[in-house]
Amino acid sequence: MMGLGTLINTACVVAGGLTGRLAGRFFKETQQAALTMVCGISVLFIGIAGAMEGMLTADGAVLHSGQAMFIVLCLALGTLVGELLRIEEFFERFGEWLKQKTGNARDKSFVDAFVTATLTVCIGAMSIVGAIQDGILGDYSILAVKSVLDFIIIAVMTSSMGKGCVFSAIPVLLLEGSVTLLSRLIAPVMTEAAIRNLSLVGSILIFCVGLNLVWGKKVRVANMLPAVVLAVLAAYLPAGLLG
Repeated sequence: MMGLGTLINTACVVAGGLTGRLAGRFFKETQQAALTMVCGISVLFIGIAGAMEGMLTADGAVLHSGQAMFIVLCLALGTLVGELLRIEEFFERFGEWLKQKTGNARDKSFVDAFVTATLTVCIGAMSIVGAIQDGILGDYSILAVKSVLDFIIIAVMTSSMGKGCVFSAIPVLLLEGSVTLLSRLIAPVMTEAAIRNLSLVGSILIFCVGLNLVWGKKVRVANMLPAVVLAVLAAYLPAGLLG
């Protein structure tokens, strides 16, 4: 069944949010703060692992790093585009709309929780590659693995940040569902090089989400999202042009 992976992933995000919401009631404020810190540290290392996988190459016992110019250009140009388009404001306005429509107008942390959770579970190659594979082959194995990870992440986030995290299921459904439906059009674009670039830049953005969790919101990560698109497009430039 085409789209089953998206439905499973969405359901797991909701289930994780509900689990975290129930568990969070038993935690004191200091314990919730500690969970937020732990979640942030975990997200940081997930981002670091993905970024290092894309930047480091092994030559025998020696490690070499690369892609520096590629990363700088993608992030700088992508962030400039995002700032001009005010993507972060769009996410926040949508979060405010959800807050009002779901009867959570008094929840001061709702929007921040929604935006942070959305960026954490939506950025990355697993969402795109998994949805394409689901759409073309009917194989939802990648999204099934992602669903388990998202369940755990959202459960911890919800227990510490609040119910806004549960509603990250909506962007997951829209993103993965759209990619699944358009998979036959998107698949030729997502070459092996494009997926590597997407994973590298996406991992750096995930790292930035972790920064915000640990040290408070200092990076407008949503405004950096165009960098992911530029990373995919860069795969079609002549080899070695970006270092």
